[in-house]
Amino acid sequence: MSLKYLNVFFLFIQTFVFSQNKSVLTQEIEKLKNDKSLINGSWSVYAINIKKDSVIADYNSKVSLIPASTLKTVTTAAALSILGSDFKFETKIEYDGKIDTANHILKGNLYIKGGGDPALESEYFKDEKDSLSTTEKWAKIIKALGIYKIDGAVIADAGIFEDNMTPSQWIWGDIGNYFGAGACGLTYSDNKYAILFNSGANGSKTTINKIIPAIDGLQLINNVTANGSSDNAFIFGAAYTFNRFTNGTIPPNQKNFEVYGSIPDPALFCAQALEKSLKREGITTTEKATTIKILKEQKEYAAAKKTTIYTHFSPTLDKIVYWTNLKSNNLYAEHLLKYICYTKTDLGSESEGTEIVTNFWKNKNVDVSGFYMNDGCGLARSNVITTKTETQILKEMSKDKNFDSFFNSLPIAGKTGSLASMCNGTFAENNLRAKSGYITRVRSYTGYVKNKKGELICFSVIANNFSGSPSDIKNKLEKILVAIAEN
Repeated sequence: MSLKYLNVFFLFIQTFVFSQNKSVLTQEIEKLKNDKSLINGSWSVYAINIKKDSVIADYNSKVSLIPASTLKTVTTAAALSILGSDFKFETKIEYDGKIDTANHILKGNLYIKGGGDPALESEYFKDEKDSLSTTEKWAKIIKALGIYKIDGAVIADAGIFEDNMTPSQWIWGDIGNYFGAGACGLTYSDNKYAILFNSGANGSKTTINKIIPAIDGLQLINNVTANGSSDNAFIFGAAYTFNRFTNGTIPPNQKNFEVYGSIPDPALFCAQALEKSLKREGITTTEKATTIKILKEQKEYAAAKKTTIYTHFSPTLDKIVYWTNLKSNNLYAEHLLKYICYTKTDLGSESEGTEIVTNFWKNKNVDVSGFYMNDGCGLARSNVITTKTETQILKEMSKDKNFDSFFNSLPIAGKTGSLASMCNGTFAENNLRAKSGYITRVRSYTGYVKNKKGELICFSVIANNFSGSPSDIKNKLEKILVAIAEN
């Protein structure tokens, strides 16, 4: 054999051996680098072996990408670290004036002072054995104090947070829907209502059968038609406005098909709910339920000394964070962000909250270059982060005394949440825990997994502006996740 052909032969052997020695993770990364669905898009992966403090995957880790709901890990981890797993929100029932015990009259107003609790009458914490709503329980407590009449109004106080419930970077197509419900200082019943549609033949206009719960003053202009096989209906309307437009489609021949919207004024809704509960207990009010915000706008609010008669405590923060991450609850995440801000500034503000959370991680030596946070939940497309930053936050959180609460809140591959159908039959199944993210042209995953040596790995993978279907890119990123577990 000539020297020329001998060199070619040895080059072939070296190439073959090198390719065989490549880890599965490296091979999957190489495949995705050359994938046609990402020719016009961007993607990144970063993974760290926490025990060895070594990087096991790094591609485009300094490129800023839209994270979608994986941003919730940044917010929930900060909330647990700052507030603690056992923290509880407080909502107070107060009154001004005085109680005439002889005649059973409160000569003054009854106040619901919001404490930023996202779980007040939330569907995630309802006890099926308990038929009473939160306001019905409050009404019974008030009656037990001997109050049968209120010579005034039920007034909601949501002043712990800024009045603007909607982050500035959320889009018009989101904010009227349940997933676009903003954080109010007095949130009630997940700030959510259901429209029950009836539909007929394909192409026909739908009718609205019912709204649950009923919202005083809500006006719906219905443009939803029957078409397709899924829910493609959207509700349009801004915070505090009671005129809403419903557009899009729902499947034909449906009865009581549910589409969920955001309550226009949650604090007012809560005050009205308590007013109705009081009435059922035989307690009357002389004025209509309102809010401090409304009274101030009407120049009718006069500050007065208030006395607390009852304090309602939320579930512990670890339970709230659990539902935030498992169900990717935007409202809960926004509450946590604003409450963190409240603890530092005495007012829950979106813009200041994002700055506080960013600096919180920066002070823990996380590299926040390329990180621009515009809400707490990831709904805003103006949020960008690097996979390196996201992974470093997970690494830092693994050292935190509240780590178990955070870790246990993340969906489990092949078992729970958005990961229930992923990684089945692989080493990642029932092992990998991660928060997923999905908005239009964005797929992302960030979390933890143990390798075959039992060492904990944290990772982040994000893809933006891919072509093809969301399920297609999901399957491709799933291969990366499995490879990280098997690395």
